[in-house]
Amino acid sequence: MSHRVVTFGEIMLRLKSPAHERLLQSPWLEATFGGGEANVAASLAAFGVEVDFVTALPANALGEACLTALRSLGIGTSHIVRAGERLGLYFLEAGSNQRPSRVLYDRSGSAFMLTPPQAYDWPRLLDGASWFHVSGITPALSENTAAAALAAMRTARQLGLTVSCDYNFRKNLWKYGRSAQQVMPELVRLCDVGMANEEDCQKALGISAQGIEASGDPDDSALNLAAFQALSDKVLAAFPGLRQQAITLRESVNADRNAWSACLNNRQTFLHSVRYDLSDVVDRVGTGDAFAAGLIYGSLTGLEDRGTLEFAAAASCLKHTIPGDMNRSTVAEVEQLLREGGSGRISR
Repeated sequence: MSHRVVTFGEIMLRLKSPAHERLLQSPWLEATFGGGEANVAASLAAFGVEVDFVTALPANALGEACLTALRSLGIGTSHIVRAGERLGLYFLEAGSNQRPSRVLYDRSGSAFMLTPPQAYDWPRLLDGASWFHVSGITPALSENTAAAALAAMRTARQLGLTVSCDYNFRKNLWKYGRSAQQVMPELVRLCDVGMANEEDCQKALGISAQGIEASGDPDDSALNLAAFQALSDKVLAAFPGLRQQAITLRESVNADRNAWSACLNNRQTFLHSVRYDLSDVVDRVGTGDAFAAGLIYGSLTGLEDRGTLEFAAAASCLKHTIPGDMNRSTVAEVEQLLREGGSGRISR
């Protein structure tokens, strides 16, 4: 495949309590790596797309271990800046039934947050690329990362790349004196493809619509799609540069059982994907990133919008079955789910 994608954001060391234990209930933590844009890069690499991940990592043993993990997934790491003294951490306690999952961040003062925007030579980093992706997590972290994201998106637009952003509102990250609604609109104005859930639109952009509350019951198919169409219409009206707005739709009965689907508004048509009943969620972290990667893959490979949306929804459905931040599904596995509906029968 001739297309090259560049993603930009922070990757952290993920420390998770085993199975469904409370944090430090036992003296073990499972150590892996994860972060929004790195997760998108991992999915794209698994789909066979050439992808480079840009970040800043400390020049120490943790930084080296992170590089090794990224390279093992087929992600390009040659543009990663080596600076700073620490890798950000996050702790995860997986919920079950009525007990929700919990995330605890320990990322203040990380290499990525402290690296100045001038450290990234965007004309060089984006040369020869066709797509640039970032999320709303990156500008939430610090003035440095917000300025770097804005510079990257401006350069990408000047070079003619397709630019996508997953709005990804995280209320606990906006701590440096500016709010999401003060920062995100400027970035979204530089986007071709917007990705979000309904809360992201409300909290990051200040755009809402009545009636978007999910039913909360995967057995109830009465999802108010007209409200989501109205919400996506409002986003597209507010940001004329957007070609498409995708919205993921999660309906939660409890931590283990969700319904999952997505919609896509391309200014001509409003599309809604197959709705998946997820009766035993293994890990929902990174599912939105898997959706973003599926949307990028479908667009790059020439799928029409319906096919792109269905591929993205199926890819993110499969991520719910995979532990860790990153989707490990292949194109063939996503296509099998699309063909067969996911019976779960053993493949022999």
